[in-house]
Amino acid sequence: MNAYKSENKAEEALKSKGLQYFIPKCYAVRVYHGVKSKRLVPAIPNLVFVQASKREIIDFKKVYGFLQFVMWVKSTGMEHLVVPDEQMENFIKIASRHEETTIYHKPGDIDIQKGTRICIHGGQFDGVKGVFMRVRGKRSRRVVIMLEGVMAISVEVNPDLIEIIA
Repeated sequence: MNAYKSENKAEEALKSKGLQYFIPKCYAVRVYHGVKSKRLVPAIPNLVFVQASKREIIDFKKVYGFLQFVMWVKSTGMEHLVVPDEQMENFIKIASRHEETTIYHKPGDIDIQKGTRICIHGGQFDGVKGVFMRVRGKRSRRVVIMLEGVMAISVEVNPDLIEIIA
């Protein structure tokens, strides 16, 4: 089975096994059978986040071999990428809104060291912690949530809802 563009197959399989997962999606204009339409599509092809133990994922992968782990080089060698729960929760709060002002960034595109750590109080992103900073190509400052080594996501937020944290 081909791994390319397997998000739908992965979604069905994960759902049938009762595993928690998240596929970041965004609206994009696509042409199907000569007709342009705006559809909800995966923001990053072939990327599915799964919340499960390593054993559960390995057992699942034995049955569904088209899935691959994201690996990264650490000082101890190659390791599976694990996103901390709080980071993932903040990311999902923003990514699940599918707003047009939401932008996905490659890991090297954003230098979060230049930003200010903040927490949002109120509104649709209540409780989200991230970095408030300028993003190239945008006039207003944005809140950025970084998933280290994978991607970042940014969205506009009313400055009145922001509290600076240490």
